[in-house]
Amino acid sequence: MFKNLNPGMIGIHADLAEALDMAAQYGFDGADINLPDVAELVRETSVGEVRDLFARTGSRPGNWGLPAKWHDSERNWEEELDRLRRYAGLARGIGALRTTVVVMPWSDERAFDENYAFHVDRLKPVAEILGEHDCRIGLEFIGPETLRRGRRHAFIHTMDGMLALCRDVGPNAGLLLDLWHWYTSRGTWDDLARLDNRDVVNVHVNDAPAGIPVEEQIDNERCLPGETGVLDIARFLGALDAMGYDGPVTAEPFSARVNAQAPQDALRETSEAMHRAWASAGIA
Repeated sequence: MFKNLNPGMIGIHADLAEALDMAAQYGFDGADINLPDVAELVRETSVGEVRDLFARTGSRPGNWGLPAKWHDSERNWEEELDRLRRYAGLARGIGALRTTVVVMPWSDERAFDENYAFHVDRLKPVAEILGEHDCRIGLEFIGPETLRRGRRHAFIHTMDGMLALCRDVGPNAGLLLDLWHWYTSRGTWDDLARLDNRDVVNVHVNDAPAGIPVEEQIDNERCLPGETGVLDIARFLGALDAMGYDGPVTAEPFSARVNAQAPQDALRETSEAMHRAWASAGIA
């Protein structure tokens, strides 16, 4: 696994070249990418130029958000899949082989079984296209109870539930495993011990505000990894290491405090938090 940077997750807007420079300067091994933006850059330059950007900074491609409106109407769906084929080819060309989607833990329109079938129907062809281009897709489960309150139908919000969906989506589907969502879904260390590298596509790390019961945690109020000590970042990274996870690990603090800082301060604090986390887990 490697320390990965997503500037947007700490309130910084950056294009690819800027993000890679930031990653190199602050000790990250890779950076997430915006694939539509990269496609525009390739049109202006070439795939080789983009690969050279990574090589010059010594950075690895992290994750890219799936550039397909998979919740859209059936009428537009084939167009979205055609567009995804082009993007997946580009992703393989630059060595960016991991993409992710968020699976919301509720629906006001579909009961559980209908919603499950809808997700398989939409995401299975996505996974097949990605697989043709050596790409994997990570599905993120969203844990907090507060997001499901007042909603008509609950949906998948646990690790095991999402692993079942992954199996039905395709062999190149796995988890986007977020430490905070694992905690708020009441995941256990035994759950993590059952995973191996094939089960996990992408990882987000963070911490939870202190003094708030797990059932009252709010999705967009988090902290940098190790900031409060509510979540055991060292043990979590140790579990990733034990399963042989080889992908990006990205800080996603959803922190108004961090977002309000000057870019260099947010980068420095995030970098320091990630390096302390690695050291606490005894990982080189």
